[in-house]
Amino acid sequence: MNSAKRRSYRGRLAPSPTGYLHLGHARTFWTAQERARARDGALILRNEDLDRARCRPEFVSAMMEDLRWFGFDWQEGPDGGGPFAPYNQSERIQLYRGALDKLCADGLLYPCTCSRKDIQQAVVAPHADDDELIYPGTCRQNRKPEIAHRKFSWRFRVSDGETISFTDGNFGPQQFVAGKDFGDFVVWRHDDVPAYQLACVVDDAAMQITEVVRGADLLVSTARQILLYRALGLKPPEFFHCPLMPDEIGRRLAKRHDALSLRTLRTSGKAPESLRSKCF
Repeated sequence: MNSAKRRSYRGRLAPSPTGYLHLGHARTFWTAQERARARDGALILRNEDLDRARCRPEFVSAMMEDLRWFGFDWQEGPDGGGPFAPYNQSERIQLYRGALDKLCADGLLYPCTCSRKDIQQAVVAPHADDDELIYPGTCRQNRKPEIAHRKFSWRFRVSDGETISFTDGNFGPQQFVAGKDFGDFVVWRHDDVPAYQLACVVDDAAMQITEVVRGADLLVSTARQILLYRALGLKPPEFFHCPLMPDEIGRRLAKRHDALSLRTLRTSGKAPESLRSKCF
C-alpha cells in the first residue's frame, strides 16, 4: 500500500468512457463531491477504461471536459496525477493480476466455460436485482488442466446461504444472501480482462477510498465486493448509494439517452447552474 499520508476522507468518481455521461451520472457524482467537500476530503477521478470494445478516446476527453463544465473539481486523476497513479484502469492490469493470483492460490476461484446464452438456458432462479443472472454453478467442479484449450472466465465461488450484511449511508441496513440474491460471479473475463467487481475492489483499496458513492443499482454488487475485500485481506470502505434518475417513462437513465447527456446539454447552451438547481 502506498505510504502517502491518508486523508480523513477520500471519495471518488469512477466513470467508464463507453459513451457520453448523462444527467443521472452527474447527480450521483455531485453527491460524491458534496460529501467529500463537507468532510474537507479529497475527490479522486478514476477512468474505468477496461472495456476494450466499447471504451473510446473521444469519450475519455469528453468525460473530462463535461465534468469540468458541470462544476466538478477533483484533486487526483488521469489529467493531474497523484500519489496513487496511474488513474486509468487500463494501466493498472498488474495490480489486478496480483489479486487474481492470490484468489486462485487460495482456491476461491474456478474456471467457467459457460457463455451468457448457456447461463440463460440453464438458469431457473430469477435475475438478481442488478439484472445479473444468478449463476447455477454448472462449472463448479472444473479444474484448469481439464479445459486448457478452451476459453474460460475465472468465477468466484460464493458460500450458498451466507448472508452478507452492511449498512448503507443512504438506504440503511442491507442484507443479501449468497446463492439466492446473487451467485458465483466473474472476476476475470474470458477475453483476459479483469471484471468490474475485482478491478473496483483492488483500486478502491489501493487508492485508500474511505467512502464509495454510487447508484442504487450497485447495492447487490456491494455484497459481492465485500466478499472480495475479505478474501484479499482488505478493509472495505463505507458505502453510500444514490437513487437512480428515471427518464420520462420511468426507466433508469442510460448512455443511450442522448438528449440528457452532458455533452448534448452543454452544446445546446444549458447552464450547469440551472441543471444543478433542477436535479439536486
